[in-house]
Parts: sequence; structure tokens; C-alpha cells
Amino acid sequence: MTHYTKTLAWAGALSLLAAGVSAQDVTWRVPTSVPEGSPFYVNFLERFAKNVDMLTDGAVEIQPFGAGILVPALQVYDGVRDGIVEAGHSTPSYLVNQNPINAIFSGFPGGMGPEAYTTWIYEGGGKEKLQEIRDADGFKSLVVGIGSSEIMAHANKPIRNAEDLKGLKYRTSGPWAEVMRDYFGAVPTVVPPGEIYTLLERKGVDAIEWGPPSANLPEGFHEAAPYIITPGVHQPTFLWEVVLKQETWDALDDALKPKIEAAAELTTLQSLLNFYDQDMKAMEVFRGGKAEVIELDPAFAEELSAAGLDWIKKKAADQPEMAAILDDYIAYMDRWAAESGYLIRNSK
Repeated sequence: MTHYTKTLAWAGALSLLAAGVSAQDVTWRVPTSVPEGSPFYVNFLERFAKNVDMLTDGAVEIQPFGAGILVPALQVYDGVRDGIVEAGHSTPSYLVNQNPINAIFSGFPGGMGPEAYTTWIYEGGGKEKLQEIRDADGFKSLVVGIGSSEIMAHANKPIRNAEDLKGLKYRTSGPWAEVMRDYFGAVPTVVPPGEIYTLLERKGVDAIEWGPPSANLPEGFHEAAPYIITPGVHQPTFLWEVVLKQETWDALDDALKPKIEAAAELTTLQSLLNFYDQDMKAMEVFRGGKAEVIELDPAFAEELSAAGLDWIKKKAADQPEMAAILDDYIAYMDRWAAESGYLIRNSK
């Protein structure tokens, strides 16, 4: 074999090796905090898996798992931290009790709605601020879902004013639970998703909140209780993310990273549009059913929002990092309110 032939052989081998690296095969088992088949599972996690497969040409496989199969529903972040799974899919809402800074990214009463919030996340620096928080745990965060506004309550009792909240047994969690308890005298309780319908139907609670209209519809809450309370003041929007150890992310071929990032952003935008469309159809079903849809008086809705904003400001008072992010968030929200009047919104 001549020197020239050897050189060509080595070059060919190196090029095959490089091709193998760039087409690196990666599999992540990704448990989520909701049951398989849930709109959050289908619209966020399964959609993300399909988008990753498409944009990486099959080099990265996301294997979704429903709640409780690999790790308990509310321990997804722990499962990633402990190395039980490669990545996990959950929401900052489930971390608020550990650190209230997560409430900024959970969606909270008095906060931004989905239009403004999505813009802040992707154009106003919100995604980078979430990553700074996850850095403390050694996580890489991929935002894979921002949701529409939720239904405030499916209830066994009508809710029209602050008096109706006193002593109300309310299945809820996170910031709203604290606002309900501390500002309005309600009695919040937390139960796993699978128990909510039975609890509501048997009047073990007066009211429940879970998700946006299209997530609540398949649960049948509108058939279990006679009142539906809107708008979703308690949860104007919400965010879900896929987290993995930073070292897992760093081990990826650099050519794959931007493709996975693009798949995450595509998933967020597609899923939000899907929620808007499906929510509209769900509300048509609700209005055509037996349950009465109660739309809160704007003054009462504003009272609830003001309480939520006061709650989160007090939480941030002793946390400089949280205060800085919240200040940025509120400044963006105020700018949006001040300068978005030119937008046409198709509402009555």
C-alpha cells in the first residue's frame, strides 16, 4: 500500500468516525408528572419526542413515561438529580414549596397571561433567567410547553365574591393555595390528580382547579359539579420543562444541541396553539352542558389578582435573586400592558 493510499484510507476512516459522532444515537427516558394520555403528556411530552426525532433525524430518542412508572409523579426533578432517569418532564409549580422563586415561572395570580409570558420567556430573557435558577441544581432546562389560562374552579357551590371563598374547601396547590388561605380564608387541600374527580363528585371538597378547559373536559369535572368558574385568575398561564443534568447535556454532540433546542421551542409554540383551539371547543361543550358557567365580575377578578401579586412580592422580599427576577418580570408585564393596546383581540 502506497503512502497516498494509506492517507486516503485514514481519511476515509476519520470521516466515517466523524459521521458516527455527528449522528450520535442518544436515548433519554423521560418520566412526567401526569398520567399517560393526559393533555399535558400528549401536547407537551409526546409532541417534544416527535419533534426531537424529526429535527435530529432520529439520532436522539425521547422515551416518554407516565407518572409513577419510573419515579413518583411529584419527584421527577429528584429522579433526574439522583440519576434514576436521564431527563424528566414537569412544571416549576411542583417546586414552589421548596423554593418560591419557581412561582415566577409557574404562572401565578396577578401575573402575565400566555401572550405576554411567552414573549417574555423567548424575547425578554425569561428563559435565560429560568436557566440561571436551574444552574444551582446542575440542570439544563428545556422549556417545552406554555399553557393557556386555566378554569378557576369546578365547584359544588357558586363563587361570585370574596365572601363565597370563606371556609371553601378547595383542591388546589402552589401559590393559589396560599393566596386562598391567607387572603380569603379558604381551606386548600392537595390530592393526586387521579383522586380529584371522585373527591369533587362525592363533595369531599367544595371546589377544584386542575387545568385549562381542554385538560378538564376529558376528566369529566363538568359532570361532577354544577358550577364552572372563569376566568382563570389563579393560573393565567403555566410552563412545563424538560430537565436533565448539565453533564448529560454537555456530553451531546454539539451539532445536536441546537436541534434539540429548536425542537423544544417548536413544541412550545405548537402546543400553545393547540391549547387555544381545543380550549375553545371545550368551552362550547361546557356552555352546552348542565353546569352553569359563572364569569367573575371584573372588580372581583382584579381583587384576586392583586392578592396574588402582593403574595409573590412578599415572598421575594427576603430573596434578592427572586426579587431581581420578579422586578424584571413585572417591568415586562407593565410594558406589555402599556404598549399592547394596538393589538386586536377577538373577544366580546
